Amino acid sequence: MNRQSRRDFLKNATVAAAGASALGAVQAPSASAANSPDALFRRFVNPPRDYTLIPFWFLNDDLNEDELRRQMDDFAAHGVYGVVPHARMGLPETLAFMSEPWLDMLQCCVEHAAARDMRIILYDEGMYPSGSCAGRVVAANPRHAARALERRKRPALGPDEVIVHQDADYVYVNTRSLGAIRGVHFGTDDGEPGAPPAADILNPEAVASFLHLTHDRHYERLGAHFGKTIIAIFTDEPNVLGRGHKRGVKPWTWDFEAFLDAFLGYDFRPYLAALWEEDAPEAPRRRRDFARAVNARLEQVYYKQYSEWCDAHHIALTGHPAGSMDIGVLKHFHIPGQDVVWRYLEPFQDKSLEGAHSTMGKCGSSAKINYGRARNLNECFGAYGWEFTWEEMRWLTDWLLVRGVDMLSPHAFYYSIRGERRNERPPDVGPNNAWWNRYKPYADYCRRISWLNGAGTHVCDIAVLAAATYLPWRAARTLFEHQRDFNYLDGDTLLRQATVDGEGIAVGGAHYKMLIIDGEETMQDGVRDAIEPLMATHRALAYQDAIADIPVAADKDMLLKKLAEVTPPDLTLEQACPDIRYRHVVIDDAHFYLITNEGKHRIKTAMRVAAAGAAAWWDPETPAILADAAPDDLDIAPYQSRVLVVRG
Repeated sequence: MNRQSRRDFLKNATVAAAGASALGAVQAPSASAANSPDALFRRFVNPPRDYTLIPFWFLNDDLNEDELRRQMDDFAAHGVYGVVPHARMGLPETLAFMSEPWLDMLQCCVEHAAARDMRIILYDEGMYPSGSCAGRVVAANPRHAARALERRKRPALGPDEVIVHQDADYVYVNTRSLGAIRGVHFGTDDGEPGAPPAADILNPEAVASFLHLTHDRHYERLGAHFGKTIIAIFTDEPNVLGRGHKRGVKPWTWDFEAFLDAFLGYDFRPYLAALWEEDAPEAPRRRRDFARAVNARLEQVYYKQYSEWCDAHHIALTGHPAGSMDIGVLKHFHIPGQDVVWRYLEPFQDKSLEGAHSTMGKCGSSAKINYGRARNLNECFGAYGWEFTWEEMRWLTDWLLVRGVDMLSPHAFYYSIRGERRNERPPDVGPNNAWWNRYKPYADYCRRISWLNGAGTHVCDIAVLAAATYLPWRAARTLFEHQRDFNYLDGDTLLRQATVDGEGIAVGGAHYKMLIIDGEETMQDGVRDAIEPLMATHRALAYQDAIADIPVAADKDMLLKKLAEVTPPDLTLEQACPDIRYRHVVIDDAHFYLITNEGKHRIKTAMRVAAAGAAAWWDPETPAILADAAPDDLDIAPYQSRVLVVRG
């Protein structure tokens, strides 16, 4: 770019942001500053171990204490200072989950971690989904098995079944779902006879039994390390019906009809047919009501009770719910999380910007901010297959980090790849992969950016309205591709915890100047009235679809224009670059702009940011201060990130 065109661009960028005093001149650092790393740069180079990768560690063979310690030492030598010890397929039956021999091995790991200044996140199940203690909950009380509502033609009942309702054609029966969880021994996987039965996690007594059989035992053995070496407990995609449940059934539990009546404010039983028949009267509304009630019950009975146990024992609840858009239940997580598995996301594909899974990065990081949490987690790379490449891993890592994830839990490091163990949800993304010898620079890079995200205060003034189990992505894609950062804000949090006035929305330490409503699905009761002050100052905007009397931006150009009228861009590029993503955080008096390239091609363009002061580019991978790189020039290759640091 020639000097005149750059000058014109920077001048125009300043004019476009008139009224935003923070958009000041950006100065290049002096040579001496570039060549003499200061205290802030030294913190960036070697941040605390709390920001380490914390991979799943598949304990999947006949375990040996010396080998456990050797592997942990190897992890630390490669820049990995934490693990999630995870009972996994291939354990011998002599090491059953929560047995004394299993706890002996777990204690060995925890004590070695304490001696080596490493972190442990306990995993709460003998495989997954969580909530059954590898079948022990049902063994202790068969009435605690997962339940379901089944529709039948005839009222014949088996043992432990109850008729809930009967209409002219059908009976509706409370019965066992016959769902299971995956086990940890060969012969106990999905569809196999030994698969452990799933527990009824809509039943408070069953959940209390799970916590007693699992976590009370953990605390008896390892309580001295809670809140120290053991920082959290991981719960994994709880499933109310269990895996492989009966076909055509709906979630249920004992006396659920009474809960439905109280939660919905009407008797739901006459409308049960709508759960099976699309042409039943008001079927869409009744299905939405039922889904809301099931989610509320799960939140109240499982997540809230679980979170309270963790509070009482001075440890964090982390992990993730079953759905990529399940933001509502994350209010009960001390470290909210999500997971990128099964090739939900892949480089250069629309599914990284559209669809339910495209929202999960912002799901966890938005929950962290809106609920006032310090960290958020993502379990990543699981079941991507042995064909998973280093470049794919690097791309997915940046996809997560630039969306605000600050605790990465790679899935997984394998204790053993002997026999069929190597084919159980591969790949091994650590010691049993070809890239292990070059892993430490990657681990250090992840720790640096996790520190930026975790220690930094996010600068963002746009919120996209969400529902408890739905995060829209149409407006999100436009915002991503035009470098307008945002967070999701669910309606329940807006109504219960936020302060709304003509200047915006204050919640969880964030202040949003603009609210975007992308689809009527997010407009729960009460939201329209709550955002009245925003509408009076043109700070609420519907996208594409007319909703009540909220002003509408019919397309992306109008959306961007309306946004700029209320809040000028924080980062401006001379050329349109839909593949550039960024995140802006503040640590002490320094502004950090993390910038990544999600596209296939190198990008070179002029760039301007809103933060004023002396600026320098930092390379987070080497790491180095790029003394020769002009602060107002962006030059970034695919699979690469850069950090612009601005200090006043």
